Amino acid sequence: MPRQNRVTPSGTIIAVPERGTLMGNRGILHNADGQIRRPWKEKRWLICMLEFNGRQRQVMAPNRYTELFFLDEATALAAGHRPCFECRRARFLAFRDAWATGNHPAVPPETIKAGMIDERLHAERLGPGRSKRTFPANVDDLPDGVLITRPDESGGAYLVWGEHLLAWSPGGYAERRQRPTAATFSVLTPRSTVAAIRAGYQLDVHSSVSKAGRTM
Repeated sequence: MPRQNRVTPSGTIIAVPERGTLMGNRGILHNADGQIRRPWKEKRWLICMLEFNGRQRQVMAPNRYTELFFLDEATALAAGHRPCFECRRARFLAFRDAWATGNHPAVPPETIKAGMIDERLHAERLGPGRSKRTFPANVDDLPDGVLITRPDESGGAYLVWGEHLLAWSPGGYAERRQRPTAATFSVLTPRSTVAAIRAGYQLDVHSSVSKAGRTM
């Protein structure tokens, strides 16, 4: 039986057999039996490498942070995470610089601390009753790499990618739709992260973006 440790673009932690390409954490979320008891504990939600400096971890070990897994960086960013400063330092610095440019253009990027980003992301991802906070936007105004949803389509998530919307699934992007014009969607990716992507942050996406099939 698969563990409950895969994260969807909405930030929900689910149990599926598919493996992720990135790891991350939000603190200790599981009990001694490996069961998820809370959706988050820390405001610092990280995106980490699967392997770093030969470290070996027992997944969901007692009293250790809960290892979470993501399809790709687009998924992790949509859920409200940001690159880890330790194992993905170059990616964190690139994200910080783009985040500063997109959100505080008059502020030198090097003065932006990780804690400031974490506080902003925490406010942007947490809605009423700890629900996922989204915001409406015209799809024409969104950069590639953002994940969106439409409530009238059972909450399915789509990656904005070129002229298309790619349907998200735990195993990859499985369906390709023509990107509509002048259509409003609910944006899953936090607003300040969208600004960072628009400012030039080059995020990693799953290889299935080039294989997603078309739909009628």
